[in-house]
Amino acid sequence: MTSPLSRLTVHFGERDRAGGGLLADALFADFARHGVHTSVLLRGVEGYGLRHHLRTDRLLTLSEDLPAMAVAIDEPARIEGVVEELPGPRRTGLVTLDEIEGRGGGEGDRKLTVHLHRRQRWNGAPAYVGVCDLLRRHGVGGATALLGVDGTVGGERRRARFFSANSDVPMMVVAVGAAAPIAAAVAELERALEAPLLTTEPVQVLKRDGERSGGLSAGQGEAGGWRRLTLYSSESATVGGHAVHHELIRRLRQAGARGATAVRGIWGFHGDHEPHGDRLLQLRRRAPIVTTVVDRADRIASWFEIAAELTPEGGLLTSTPVGVVGYAEADSP
Repeated sequence: MTSPLSRLTVHFGERDRAGGGLLADALFADFARHGVHTSVLLRGVEGYGLRHHLRTDRLLTLSEDLPAMAVAIDEPARIEGVVEELPGPRRTGLVTLDEIEGRGGGEGDRKLTVHLHRRQRWNGAPAYVGVCDLLRRHGVGGATALLGVDGTVGGERRRARFFSANSDVPMMVVAVGAAAPIAAAVAELERALEAPLLTTEPVQVLKRDGERSGGLSAGQGEAGGWRRLTLYSSESATVGGHAVHHELIRRLRQAGARGATAVRGIWGFHGDHEPHGDRLLQLRRRAPIVTTVVDRADRIASWFEIAAELTPEGGLLTSTPVGVVGYAEADSP
């Protein structure tokens, strides 16, 4: 696909409804009807929305309506058509729109997203493992593989089902690093993968491995703007006996942030650590975690300070501007 591209992200609760059924099903049926090139549904493991109702997979009684994120990517005209006909999240969640690029380029720090299929193979191993190895070899700062449960590939719907290999269900690898290693990795990925969808965008790294990388961008506190603050961490990283993402969501909720969502990855790495995920029979979870909060720009600095306090030695904190096109008071971030 050629640049520029548009990325639509919808934050909602997995039990939210639209048109007599689940909102997630209505959204992805709509994506397929519009022929959206690539989309993926990510199921969160913890989060809350504007009513501050916590949902987490750690407790059975709070796991019945986990947060969800639907991401759709295509040419701007097609995404605009989708936005005009969204089946419900304008009333029940948060809808954001970003402009992204179709391959590597630019300067400074960059975010790279590699879109794959669940069972896609590369050199005899799952493709996401090979992608993470390549990214680490090129010196990219970190990467996380996120598993989808629904989506579209080339405009056709691919939905995970019981008693199925689900080989075509989409997933993605999200990486952050300097422009040069990102560009080198993109060039090799384009040769190694068959017709890959690779997107890049500028990102501001605020803190890496305990070291602050500078202040927030100029204009970040302007009234009316919105920002996305993202923490890349691991379930093995703890503070006060709790996983960092759990404590961050607790603190954000207590402080009045509008909402937050944590998504568990299945594989990834950060810094000099070897790529890893959870393994059978291990006593402590080591899966990567991506925690996202979207809020008004003049409030993001406060949420960054909370996240920075909880990550004295590890983790990666980034910030990007984001366009909000739909927003409602609901139990979804």
